[in-house]
Amino acid sequence: MSSGFTSDYRIKLLATGILAGFAVVGMQLVRLHVLERPARLAEINRARQEVVVEHARRGDILDAHGDTLATSRTKVALAIDPWALDELLAAEKKPERRERLRQSEQQKRARLAELLGLPVAELEKLYQPVTRDPRSSEIADPRNLVEGRIKVRFVKFNEGVEESLYARLTDGKLYPQLDPKTSQPTPAAGLVGSRYGVRTYPQGQLAAHVVGFINADAQPVTGIENFADFYLRGADGWRESEKDGRGRELAQFRTREMPAADGYTVVLSIDAAVQRMAEQELAQVADKFHPQKATIIVSDARTGFLLALANWPTFDLNHYNQVTPDGIARLNNLAVTDVYEPGSVFKIVAASGALEDRLVTPASTFDCTLPSIVFNGRIRNLPAEDKSDHFDHPLSVAEIIAHSSNKGAAQLGMLLGQQKFYDYARRFGFGERTAIGGPEKTGWLHRPEERDFDITRLPMGHSVDVTVLQMHQAMGVIASGGRLLRPQLIREVRDARGSAVYRYAPVVRGRAISESTARTMAQLLMGVAASGGTAPNAAIAGFEVAGKTGTTQKLIEHQYSTTHHVASFVGFFPASRPEVVISVIVDDGHPPGGGVAYGRLVAAPSFRHLAEQLIPYLDIKPVVAPGGSGLFALKAAF
Repeated sequence: MSSGFTSDYRIKLLATGILAGFAVVGMQLVRLHVLERPARLAEINRARQEVVVEHARRGDILDAHGDTLATSRTKVALAIDPWALDELLAAEKKPERRERLRQSEQQKRARLAELLGLPVAELEKLYQPVTRDPRSSEIADPRNLVEGRIKVRFVKFNEGVEESLYARLTDGKLYPQLDPKTSQPTPAAGLVGSRYGVRTYPQGQLAAHVVGFINADAQPVTGIENFADFYLRGADGWRESEKDGRGRELAQFRTREMPAADGYTVVLSIDAAVQRMAEQELAQVADKFHPQKATIIVSDARTGFLLALANWPTFDLNHYNQVTPDGIARLNNLAVTDVYEPGSVFKIVAASGALEDRLVTPASTFDCTLPSIVFNGRIRNLPAEDKSDHFDHPLSVAEIIAHSSNKGAAQLGMLLGQQKFYDYARRFGFGERTAIGGPEKTGWLHRPEERDFDITRLPMGHSVDVTVLQMHQAMGVIASGGRLLRPQLIREVRDARGSAVYRYAPVVRGRAISESTARTMAQLLMGVAASGGTAPNAAIAGFEVAGKTGTTQKLIEHQYSTTHHVASFVGFFPASRPEVVISVIVDDGHPPGGGVAYGRLVAAPSFRHLAEQLIPYLDIKPVVAPGGSGLFALKAAF
């Protein structure tokens, strides 16, 4: 039956079609919103949601006076989209506007080349579209470079410029032309950048082994950078948000946010001026004696805090990766990672122990011409003396120290006995780490029952291995009045606002000898720098210098060499009220005129030269008038 112009059949067919369409749509809605809902939501979340990491700024490392030794700077990786200008020109319909745009772009590129220090022709080459291997490092993923996440092709052309320069590249002063849509200044077409943090060391090689460095993977490797990483690294922040189809963040959909907490600032006890003096002195030692390596340490005698720790050879912290494979050892802090036989400087242990136990007095005498002596029922051969030493009379303890008698030191050790001598060596900090932080050798101090025959060699500093810092710490025992002070490098830790969150105080690890014995030893050690001692060239007019020389034959292929030596001078001043302890260790130096590299020739002059610089800088007052006598007179019987 027909109704008007439309038959019932057509109406039913149309209605059926419409209902079928709705049914299909309904089925799709059920499939999408019910059956496949979990999978679709997960896909949407992956596409739209993002977690943006906000990297914390690594804390600075400062010297004792606030000079920056390590800091973090923001740089920008610049990139160019070679097709950007073509796309802009194609969007312009009017020829005159395209020409103005082209001229404006040329002006911007010329200014860009000027700021970057590139020839305009070289910059223009970078704007030429090229085909490159997508795996090449020269292709930069725009998602890692641009906040807008615009999917275009970028060619990386600059490893990094300072953030201030990037601001000049993009601010309104440089580019007065405004974008018609945003009314914002526009940079050269296709120029984009991504900010990133770079660790820099303003002082270069100064205190390189103390400060340490961050490697290419932003991991701390050595020094304070590694030891204090817990304080320095801070905590990265993050925010959970959504992005649109072009990868741009939709700030209104941020759900959770955790701000970054910048790292703390670490203030060292190192004084940059003293450190520089020590490194300059090492450079002179290297130039004059051509050693294999050398170390100088300066510390506060009253607290144990280090004012300088310098090694030679050294390196520039900003270019640590340029050290050649055969010179990789120069990255190590030789003061704690390398060991050596200390030689005669070690005699302070036997002398201090014998005085502390009241077995001798400074005036007690010993026959230092004996070839052997009976000890524990056995005949023990005494070590030979230096060929230049011919003692025609028994030596007092004061003379044993001043003349550095090997036979005298051996007899002092025998008076103590093996166990007592070992115990005193441990009290002075030998055989264990100083706990200064980072990789450190313990040295080697064998127990008495292991090698009893070494009692004639140990007191003179043979058959024992120590680090430079251990020997420095041991001399500090006498300088500090008998206390074993822990060597320390960090003074305090400050938060991002500059407030101190932790201060380090001097740490007394124990008492090695009494204060009276320490004063007596300081008096005896003054004889070393006096006329008739082994290092009169270490003396400073108007000051009381106490110290000890050391010269040790090196082990070459398991045999003691007669041509390779480790020379040292470790001391402090003023002796009656010590303020600084200085150690100078020169490994395998070669005197210009030939001969043995004795401590008095190679190390003692550097001690004096450095001490003379420290006197005005640290305002160290003289104890005696030139030509006068000290607060305690040296009563050595010679």
